[in-house]
Amino acid sequence: MYFSLLYPTSTPHTRSKCLRSAVPLFPPPPRPSSSSLKTRQIPTTHSLFYCSPRRMGIPRCSLSRIRGAGEDDGDEDVDDDDDGEDGIAEEEEEEMGASVVPERWDVLGLGQAMVDFSGMVDDEFLERLELEKGTRKVVNHEERGRVLRAMDGCSYKAAAGGSLSNSLVALARLGSQSIGGPPLNVAMAGSIGSDPLGSFYRTKLRRANVNFMSTPIKDGTTGTVIVLTTPDAQRTMLAYQGTSSTVDYNACLANAISKTSILIVEGYLFELPDTIRTITKACGEAHRNGSLVAVTASDVSCIEAHYDDFWEIIGNYTDIVFANGEEARALCHFSPNESPDSAARYLSHFVPLVSVTDGPKGSYIGVKGEAVYIPPSPCVPVDTCGAGDAYASGILYSFLRGVATDVKSMGTVAAKLAATVVGQQGTRLRVQDAGVLAESFAFHHNGSATVRSDVGSDHFFDS
Repeated sequence: MYFSLLYPTSTPHTRSKCLRSAVPLFPPPPRPSSSSLKTRQIPTTHSLFYCSPRRMGIPRCSLSRIRGAGEDDGDEDVDDDDDGEDGIAEEEEEEMGASVVPERWDVLGLGQAMVDFSGMVDDEFLERLELEKGTRKVVNHEERGRVLRAMDGCSYKAAAGGSLSNSLVALARLGSQSIGGPPLNVAMAGSIGSDPLGSFYRTKLRRANVNFMSTPIKDGTTGTVIVLTTPDAQRTMLAYQGTSSTVDYNACLANAISKTSILIVEGYLFELPDTIRTITKACGEAHRNGSLVAVTASDVSCIEAHYDDFWEIIGNYTDIVFANGEEARALCHFSPNESPDSAARYLSHFVPLVSVTDGPKGSYIGVKGEAVYIPPSPCVPVDTCGAGDAYASGILYSFLRGVATDVKSMGTVAAKLAATVVGQQGTRLRVQDAGVLAESFAFHHNGSATVRSDVGSDHFFDS
């Protein structure tokens, strides 16, 4: 099975229309629900992605003095009574003035901007606070305060967290190696407050060469996620969305989307009030400009609570879906005993490319009603958190750099990235690992970085 990598022969807008309007190979099955969905046809031929050669250097920021922060992992140790934010607001002003806006963005992420507070606790701690281990829960200000008070005396880490930011940082670090093409221009839009945590978040992303372009909301509070890890490596997450949890669609965001090759929307964003309007406008603008639209499923509870909203976006605008097995089954309304590959096959009737991870068992990439199995890359697991985020960055990197010659090799690139993150402590790809991986991917592929991927061609599933 293969797909061809060809030099571009048409404009991005023409390619996008080809992707979404060609005659289907076979009638797609009925969608699980919601009569409002405009089911898209499965194309016989389309160009899934074309990397524009018009790139400028990735914006660099001044190195802010953040206590304990390093370029290597993007995380830092923080005491429970000090968030390590002193001086950040002033340095942030310097960064904003020094930023260089590129001609085009390779990737623009739209998602939740949350500061992670991660700490180790025991089972008794969770029982005392009546928290169900291994779950994710949205909490209010009072509940967050109750947990933080209970953690008094503990040490924990603070980081500019979030699933989407993990993927964007990995892309920026892979793309900054000057291997296979110019540096990748990566940006994120979200919602932060004008508080110290908002400045902390923005500064940390810019240190990782991800431009956070949204203006802080005056008098708003930045969202946080408390990550409690027990000795058995299970993580319990408490998300506080903050008062700055509404992402507006404004002229700045519209302009950035019009100059973006890939727009990726984080599924957690569907939880925010009234944000579906912003997501719809953003995806519609990307669609009209011929950009690829990718969506991360994020969490089963999020899908179940906003099922119709997910399908409104997936069914009408989306080119790539990232999900794990449970999330994919939730999107399909499948029972728990259905296999991940069956979910990948089903979803690929509606979306050109579907990525479904299955933990240590590997992953599947669904295209045109078929699923290609991707075996896991060998590693000694240390911390599985962030594996799916790294996998998603591998898929997008394959498109941007043209380092994959077929779906199997694309999945192999993604699996190697995921294994690298699983084999370390922390959720982000390290700078040194990004350099090694980028060089490895370039060594195994001698093609051009300016490519077109015809994954919907008639020969795609020829053996």
